[in-house]
Amino acid sequence: MTDILIVWDWIGFAVRWLHVITAVAWIGSSFYFIALDLGLRRDGDLNGADGDEWQVHGGGFYHIRKYLVAPEAMPEHLTWFKWESYTTWLSGAALLMLTYWVGAELFLLDPNKANLSIFGGILISAGSLTVGWLIYDRLCKSPLGEQPTVLMLLLFVLLVAMGWGYNQIFTGRAMMLHLGAFTATIMTANVFFIIMPNQRIVVEDLKAGRTPDPKYGKIAKLRSTHNNYLTLPVVFLMLSNHAPLAFASKYNWIIAALVFLMGVTIRHYFNSMHARKGQPNWAWAVTVFIFLAIAWLSSLGLDHDTYDEAEARALSPHEERLINADGFEEVASIVSGRCAMCHAREPFYPGIRRAPRNVLLETDADIARAMTSVYLQAGVSAAMPPPSQSTITDQERALLRNWYQNLGAGGALRVAEAAGG
Repeated sequence: MTDILIVWDWIGFAVRWLHVITAVAWIGSSFYFIALDLGLRRDGDLNGADGDEWQVHGGGFYHIRKYLVAPEAMPEHLTWFKWESYTTWLSGAALLMLTYWVGAELFLLDPNKANLSIFGGILISAGSLTVGWLIYDRLCKSPLGEQPTVLMLLLFVLLVAMGWGYNQIFTGRAMMLHLGAFTATIMTANVFFIIMPNQRIVVEDLKAGRTPDPKYGKIAKLRSTHNNYLTLPVVFLMLSNHAPLAFASKYNWIIAALVFLMGVTIRHYFNSMHARKGQPNWAWAVTVFIFLAIAWLSSLGLDHDTYDEAEARALSPHEERLINADGFEEVASIVSGRCAMCHAREPFYPGIRRAPRNVLLETDADIARAMTSVYLQAGVSAAMPPPSQSTITDQERALLRNWYQNLGAGGALRVAEAAGG
């Protein structure tokens, strides 16, 4: 059984590695071509091209030209940029299945929000990605396609609504991840169903000696622009499972909405700069303000020793003050009772072979050493314990939070001083 779990862990890690590599390739090529397109020079002899640019990299010089529709004749060799997008989505979908479908009971479902079966949760997980693309695609093909600003606002409303909806049934971690997958599905579907087919139509027209219709390039450019503004928020959402203060806050769906706004402000700055339209530094001020708002919102709602070695290892002065503070026994009782089933030297929760992130919460010394993380993940946020496997109450979370704030974080020194320490 242990060997199977090890192999399973490595499969998950391999898929995650592939996902990150291909995502870097996709994002890199996307950002490069957006910057190139915006920065093209349109003066001088272009010989029918819409613009050109000289670039230097790796010791060589490159002369790049863009044709608004297509060149007069089909080139013998043409490089297509598509597999970066496809592989990123496929590996991401596999990772979602490995983590959130196979581990649905632990990571996907929150019984405190909705009484769903595992199958029901998986069905919503998969179905929502498809429905999201269909709604978005219909909006783009409607007359709103001629009003890019209105369309972007409606897309933002759709994303916020989905974040709120996911948060009504899934864990906070799963909400963030699924909103990222929802957005990434739109982006990849843009490539697969719109951008690539339109480019193939242009290529076939060239081969047949026909003049390509410029509408296909215009449609593809609209979808590519959307992808450009959605990229940074998707990266944040995919990384959010490492940030409990983001995903476990009761305002997590609002945090996600603000992240999409940060994606717009950051990309606006770089797009303006690449287009030689100046540097709108106000965009950075707005970005910082939004980020601070996110941090504020998050605050409303972080080989094992043996038992003998753990007790023998010296505690820091701060840790000793925590143990000696009034109320520690009650805090320790909550933590050991609600968390030690996983955070133990020999976890007895099925499928967990080692305490997550090596955090031990069995003895008083263990709890004192990890109290900051306990405070962040079980007090300030609801990241831990996993909702589907916990009976921890809101009152217990409040006790942990208030005790650490009043005695652990700021008041431990006062406790020690009052005791003559």
